[in-house]
Amino acid sequence: MKNKVGIISLGCAKNRVDAEMLIAKLDKSKFELIEDVAMADAAIINTCAFIESAKQESIEEILELAKLKDEGKIKCLIVTGCLSERYKHQVMEQLPEIDACVGIGANDEIAEIITEALSGNKVEKYPPKENLNLEGERIQSTPQYYAYLKIAEGCDNHCTYCAIPMIRGKYRSRKIENLVKEAQWLVDGGVRELIVIAQDTTYYGTDIYGEPALAKLLKELCKIEKLKWIRVLYCYPERITDELIDVMASEDKIVKYMDLPLQHCNKDILKKMNRKGSTEELTALIGKLRSAIPDITLRTTFIAGFPGETDEQFQELAQFAKDIKFQRLGCFAYSQEENTAAAKLPNQIDEDTKNRRAEIIMEQQQFIMEEYAESLVGKEVEVLVEGFDKYAECFYGRTKGDCPEVDGNVFFTATNIKPQPGNFVKVRINDFIGIDPVGEMV
Repeated sequence: MKNKVGIISLGCAKNRVDAEMLIAKLDKSKFELIEDVAMADAAIINTCAFIESAKQESIEEILELAKLKDEGKIKCLIVTGCLSERYKHQVMEQLPEIDACVGIGANDEIAEIITEALSGNKVEKYPPKENLNLEGERIQSTPQYYAYLKIAEGCDNHCTYCAIPMIRGKYRSRKIENLVKEAQWLVDGGVRELIVIAQDTTYYGTDIYGEPALAKLLKELCKIEKLKWIRVLYCYPERITDELIDVMASEDKIVKYMDLPLQHCNKDILKKMNRKGSTEELTALIGKLRSAIPDITLRTTFIAGFPGETDEQFQELAQFAKDIKFQRLGCFAYSQEENTAAAKLPNQIDEDTKNRRAEIIMEQQQFIMEEYAESLVGKEVEVLVEGFDKYAECFYGRTKGDCPEVDGNVFFTATNIKPQPGNFVKVRINDFIGIDPVGEMV
């Protein structure tokens, strides 16, 4: 009788792809994969450790599963991902309930690690993070109609607030031909929306081709038949080239949506972050994007309360957000991460001030997003159907301007036909609730 294995993956979509590759490795081994981790013999937690709140979520999840282990429902507990890669031996020292704690470089050995843990041995392995295999099979964990394509691992930007380079290592691009082959496999399996991800997609190819190659990759992906939408996330503003803008503007399959992780607009704060730009430069870039791609949806993230941020610098950020009117925006209180350069900066700001500043931006953004939802009233939009909400008694889905798991939904009724998840339908918007448009299928 096979031992049952379940996995919980936390954090970002890049971590999800790692989990899908872990699942594929286990599927080829002597284990039986199950969805309900509480019923597993071995439970894997693929952790996140990007900021303090992510670390807390990872620890809480480990402790919840540890209770099931105490009750005899789970035999062993395996921790992998960013928490174990970042803190290594400290994790098992602090959480002795864990049976195996391994770094991301040990992912290829997951079957052997589980076997050893199930035999009663404590396992710790932290090979070089560069051992993380970027190629290989995956078992898709997202709904059949959309999937993530991770084009690179690691980061070379060294933003002073960020722990990613120490957790994930240097930027490592995958070859275009490998990515196209994987994308074709996903599309053959039913994927209609492909979401291109990396810590910085605009840096893609620089390490292996000697120049940015995101535009070239996107052109190749657009050649795949039956692929309808290609969405690109995490484009750093200083690397958005005219070539990339032209490709996004001219290729029908690329949805007019760009995630720009700006973090701030004040030039002095950006310099302290080891980022480039200023309010004037970023305003000019966004004007250029909106001129070249008139229907583009822009998403960004801001950090409020960075060390030394004055009231005036915060007001500059708030005014910038108000003027630009990003259709999608998230603002987070600065998290002081140990061993990052920003953690050592003077003039750290107290938690209440940081949180209050983040809340001010988000309250302001709520009005902007409501205005955007109202602007859709009377228009017809294309919607990717995701399901039926039995409480609202209507269908829901996403437009080109909505990324799964981070943006909102469109809710709509359908009288003569029952659309299925993965279908693309036309919806006429006639109202909105909060930031979510409401309409009826045409």
